[in-house]
Amino acid sequence: MPATRRAMAWFIDFALVVALASLLAVLTFHRISALVTDVPELAARGGFDLLTSRGDVLDASGNVGHSLWNKSVLYVRQAFGLLIVVTFLYQWACLALAGRTVGKALTGLRITPRGRGSAARRAAVTTAADVAVYAMACVLLLEGQWVLSVLVWLVAVALFLVNALPVLGPRRRSLADRMAGTTVTGLGLSTPDAMRPVRTA
Repeated sequence: MPATRRAMAWFIDFALVVALASLLAVLTFHRISALVTDVPELAARGGFDLLTSRGDVLDASGNVGHSLWNKSVLYVRQAFGLLIVVTFLYQWACLALAGRTVGKALTGLRITPRGRGSAARRAAVTTAADVAVYAMACVLLLEGQWVLSVLVWLVAVALFLVNALPVLGPRRRSLADRMAGTTVTGLGLSTPDAMRPVRTA
């Protein structure tokens, strides 16, 4: 069934993204742990803040904690940024060079027509729908922007559905396909009427 094959291709590609996200999470955790356990640096910074605080110990310790929090948030933002960039490059490189991602190759699917411009547009929409907007919502939540985070999360869910649900329709073209002017073809998949060559008598 075509929809099932496309879903399987998406799951395989998304599993690769999840594996990358897990690796980045581990690396970010180690970066934050190293920051927190760097006792000499903390002691030096705390001592300097204490000397310049004119006896306000609570304010000095608060500055150290605030600095640690800001660096930790920065590390998380860097991890999400790297996840978005690598996901886009994976999608773009696979489509531009081979006309298919790993998931589509394993399920016998291909993107047509193939080209760097259409690959970039399709990769951008796919990355936004699968990763980028969700990452933005998570960063906003971490920064304490609760209401904005929920709104962006709702936009992320809507974008994902707008991209995925048209695949179940008769033309089987996702938002990414329509934006890039592509279609998914493969064994057992019919070519949409707009993409079929015109036969002349």
